[in-house]
Amino acid sequence: MGRQFLVFLVRWVLNSVGLWIAVRLFGTGDHDTTVTAGMWGFLFAGLIFSIINTVLKPIIVIFSLPAILLTLGLFVLVVNGLMVYISLSLAPGISMTFLNSILTGMLLSLINYIVSAALELRQSSNAEEK
Repeated sequence: MGRQFLVFLVRWVLNSVGLWIAVRLFGTGDHDTTVTAGMWGFLFAGLIFSIINTVLKPIIVIFSLPAILLTLGLFVLVVNGLMVYISLSLAPGISMTFLNSILTGMLLSLINYIVSAALELRQSSNAEEK
């Protein structure tokens, strides 16, 4: 249980940093957005994104499975963008267009993939030492 919580915390912090970078890169062009949100705003947005990604995304993926199969998996980009868009809509002081949310979803997917690969690599090296 402690390891899963630690993984969740690492993902939360890295998702928050990823959201901050994405708003800086793909934001609405209004740089006051990042100033009004601040560090705590992005940590809160990262927490919302992590929870929505854990709870809501599997349900949305199941319902959109025909579209995912029809587009050979490309609709997953839209699903990731929807998760980012919902998260940023719930977070105060941060806004982004849906198209930019899709780009942000791609960035956050890359971050989560790297975290998963690093944790898997660490776990396999610990298993070999024992």
